[in-house]
Amino acid sequence: MTTSPLPEPVRQAVAHVARLAAGPPLDRTLRVTCSFHPDRFAGPGTTESVIERLVASGSYVSQFVTGTSNGGLTAYRGGDRFRWESALFGGMYDDADPDLRPKYGALNHRRRGTGASPRFGSAHLRLAEHTLERSTFCFPDSFDEPADFGVAASCDLADRADRSGRDLLDDYVEAQVHGHLDLRADVEAVVLDPSFRGTAVEEAARELPCPVEWHDGFVAQLADIEQHPDYRGPEIVQLARRYAHDGVLDPRTVGEVASLGIHEPQAVKQLWHYTARFGTPEARSRPPARD
Repeated sequence: MTTSPLPEPVRQAVAHVARLAAGPPLDRTLRVTCSFHPDRFAGPGTTESVIERLVASGSYVSQFVTGTSNGGLTAYRGGDRFRWESALFGGMYDDADPDLRPKYGALNHRRRGTGASPRFGSAHLRLAEHTLERSTFCFPDSFDEPADFGVAASCDLADRADRSGRDLLDDYVEAQVHGHLDLRADVEAVVLDPSFRGTAVEEAARELPCPVEWHDGFVAQLADIEQHPDYRGPEIVQLARRYAHDGVLDPRTVGEVASLGIHEPQAVKQLWHYTARFGTPEARSRPPARD
């Protein structure tokens, strides 16, 4: 498809990272995925869900716009995210429209149906090929102050990630997708967990201007979770025991726990980590990596 010229801050930010990149061009059949929890509240003081917010806005925006995050929330002037982006992108966004700032996802170089970074949610947007041209990449996650970077024309980070020995939830190549992210023009599909079939999540998703698809699902057996109390802590295992239905946890159940509002957000996040980490055949076949 024909794309419009990139806004100048975006063009310069991507060019700045390109000077740090190394490796061959990316395989153009690879896709960036942006993971999220579709059923969670879209922000403080609202009962609107994330999927409903996507329907209303027609776009996917960064935490600089939303004020919410599935990771660390430091997206404000002087915050860690602001400083990191200022350093990596040559200060191009310091005074720019916040909507031009990068949206965070991961490069799905392993072609996982559940997306490249399920740590951040059970659903994901699969971005169109042309967004690779305005994407930058790093490994490990930007939270870890990485020194290795890539762009579509030059990126060897997949090999680095595969050799890293990191845990399944931490071995993704982070992607930063710059500029406005339009659900109609820039997204191939929204991919949901089957636990949301027949729910308000599916109903809302059908109103999005992109196709709805389903992955194979996260279904974590309580017995598997109980074998790894050190992964996120015995208190989180106890939480899993309390809420597992018929000995399993899935994304819909974890979302119901979140909606109760009686547990610390960090505990709910770690309950999701257990569900994602032990909820697929690939994950169950690999023991957690030791730090």
